[in-house]
Amino acid sequence: MCPDTSEGSDLTSSEVRVKLVDINELKGHERTDEVRLKALKDEIESDGILKKPIVVDEKTRVILDGHHRLEALRLLGCSKIPVNFVNYMSEKIGVKSMNKDLEITKPKVVEAALKGRPFPPKSTWHYITFSKIIRHISHIQRRVDIPLKDLKKRKPKPETQT
Repeated sequence: MCPDTSEGSDLTSSEVRVKLVDINELKGHERTDEVRLKALKDEIESDGILKKPIVVDEKTRVILDGHHRLEALRLLGCSKIPVNFVNYMSEKIGVKSMNKDLEITKPKVVEAALKGRPFPPKSTWHYITFSKIIRHISHIQRRVDIPLKDLKKRKPKPETQT
């Protein structure tokens, strides 16, 4: 069950559930930075765990936060990723442009992802409003510490002949 983040709900991090999702179901709206990606991949590989889930719109499967984590897991041969699903069109969720030359809105974020025309790395800053307090959307993410082996493609068991 996905959390209700619609207008009027009191979404707290304790209400957000984590679900393991196939990486290929998700759509990015930003490109990744190669230096940041390599550093994060190395960190995740060294730790042997993914510490936090990513945030994704439940309707469109557009990634709001976690592009580098997703791509790092892909490079590490993983097929699953933990996701916090939200209702991106909720009035409690917003987006700001981190690039003065780009006007970014929620519809433009969705369009960039669905049409495969991503923005440059770190172009957007997604936030959530709690009782008039604005926080980065990562505020809803809680540590999950999922072992990499649990996120990797499972090899089919060989058939035994009787």
